Amino acid sequence: MAVCNIPLSLKMSPSALLCSRLGLTEKYSTRKLLTSLTDVCRRGYSGEAQQAAEGFHGPLDHYSGLIRDGSLREDEHQRAVMQTLDQLHKTLRGYSNTPISFFSKFFPKPKVPKGYYIYGDVGTGKTMVMDMFYSYVETEKKKRVHFHGFMLDVHKRIHRLKQSMPKRKVGKMAKSYDPIAPVAEEISEEACVLCFDEFQVTDIADALILKQLFENLFLKGVVVVATSNRPPEDLYKNGLQRVNFVPFIAVLQKYCQTLRLDSGIDYRRRNRPSAGKLYFLAGEPDVEATLDKMFDELAFKQNDITRPRILNVNNRKVRLNKACGTVADCTFEELCDRPLGASDYLEMSRLFDTVFIRHIPLLTLNKKTQARRLITLVDALYDHKVRVVIVADHPLDDIFVHNGEHGHDESHILMDDLGLKRDEASSLSIFSGEEEMFAFQRTVSRLTEMQTEEYWSEGDRSAKSKV
Repeated sequence: MAVCNIPLSLKMSPSALLCSRLGLTEKYSTRKLLTSLTDVCRRGYSGEAQQAAEGFHGPLDHYSGLIRDGSLREDEHQRAVMQTLDQLHKTLRGYSNTPISFFSKFFPKPKVPKGYYIYGDVGTGKTMVMDMFYSYVETEKKKRVHFHGFMLDVHKRIHRLKQSMPKRKVGKMAKSYDPIAPVAEEISEEACVLCFDEFQVTDIADALILKQLFENLFLKGVVVVATSNRPPEDLYKNGLQRVNFVPFIAVLQKYCQTLRLDSGIDYRRRNRPSAGKLYFLAGEPDVEATLDKMFDELAFKQNDITRPRILNVNNRKVRLNKACGTVADCTFEELCDRPLGASDYLEMSRLFDTVFIRHIPLLTLNKKTQARRLITLVDALYDHKVRVVIVADHPLDDIFVHNGEHGHDESHILMDDLGLKRDEASSLSIFSGEEEMFAFQRTVSRLTEMQTEEYWSEGDRSAKSKV
């Protein structure tokens, strides 16, 4: 087997590198690079995936090959889902939702294959099996997106279409205009297969348009495969005005079969080689100096100087106080106390391959808004293989607790604005913190994987650019 000689400094995190320079030794095994989908499948980089997929006949064959060579362990739950997706892969050969000719509209439309909604606990391999399926779908009209990013794109399209409407004349009523159907048509022209990672609904603005949006997508022949931690009937559970969301669940179940992938094992949390220490407790001696050294080590490799950076996001300017090239050194207050959202974090993920997050406090119900932002941030960073170095007040498993003070002034103001009594509002997820507690399991699982040597090596964009 050929061995790839990778410079030790590229394989090790700054903390591990610091240790080696202090005379501490640690063995780092070389590994085959880009020879299987093990690296790629979790996040769906289809170009790399298709290169790596050569020699296999489909997703199931590839999955079996990874088990044979020891890259994956046999999991009957994963295999059952892979068998189903492999059949869909075969069914989709030659499928298109685009009319072949003008005369096509005079003939019956081809039957649209049903998609799949895959749900289960965190770390069980849902994203991996979906991405393996995606890499083998034989059409250029396919998209694999994180659900956050997809809905941001939908809202941008809606805004653009509304802005393009003629201005209302003085003294005349404006004609009502519904942009959802045109947006769905645009998307269906771009993709006949949509794969969604982390299908979750927490925003009422998303909840109220999903039924109409997806109904139009399905009617336009779009096949959907999605992963989620929740079964369909639990989506937007205890959400505000959920009664208006519930019809979407029936639409989803009509066009997508539900598959459960739940082996009871969180593979992200199994013992894997560490990239060195990347998660620090605030009470540790000289922790700030240690992180400063780690930042300087990474900044030294950048063709830039350490300076503030201004991000332009949807015509807004978001300032980060300290960055150098593709490395950002941020505080929790900077990232999660400000009113930032998925679009801001996705832009960060595009620009940076390493993000320091300092001073994460204990997240109680009083800080559930900040907790939600942290969840969204980690989802974006993980999906783009961005590396993290963290300083927190508490161990990872203890960051978010479902107790603490309950005198939420902001929550009480919102309850009053909505005309809700305290007892009525207590069961709504927007006030109870239930959704944040549920989603934080995924955050802990992902942050655990993000501390591994494999993840750290994959996330080094400077190494990839040299290759």
